[in-house]
Amino acid sequence: MDTTVPATEVPRVLPRDEWVKTLPQSIVAACVLLLDAEDRMLLLRYAEGQPGAGLWGLPGGMLDHGEDPLGAACRELHEETGIVLDREPRFIGYDHRADVKGTGPVIDFFFHGGRLAPEQTVRRSGEHDQDGLFALSDLESTPLMPPLPALAALHTAALTGTVVCLREGLPR
Repeated sequence: MDTTVPATEVPRVLPRDEWVKTLPQSIVAACVLLLDAEDRMLLLRYAEGQPGAGLWGLPGGMLDHGEDPLGAACRELHEETGIVLDREPRFIGYDHRADVKGTGPVIDFFFHGGRLAPEQTVRRSGEHDQDGLFALSDLESTPLMPPLPALAALHTAALTGTVVCLREGLPR
């Protein structure tokens, strides 16, 4: 015999597909930090007409639909530099930015791709008009994306085998 009593005031629960639509949406990107034998970072400058034109940054970009951050980091590195890594890059940090140019939140994943071979050449995509190897001390007056404190923290994480958590480009 059923002894349950029907509830008269049950809060309405959304079906899962409707509930998912109410969750916050974020853009996700992935970048690769590569170092040379002197611990200088490979940076690319965004070309005229690109978002961030004139700014220097790590190779990387937004994930494609269904892509994971590691796969996106390797794909973007190859698309933007022609470089194919000989081993899987190591996760070194993330940055959460609450709002980027009015598009909403962005989460950036950062990976250390290892050392560049001395003879390594960069084959830039049309997104970039310059590339270079930079020591942290060379970047104080360079227009950057991400900002210098983030690059310094990521550089340290790459060298020490640690992971850094960033918020708005600043270590936490």
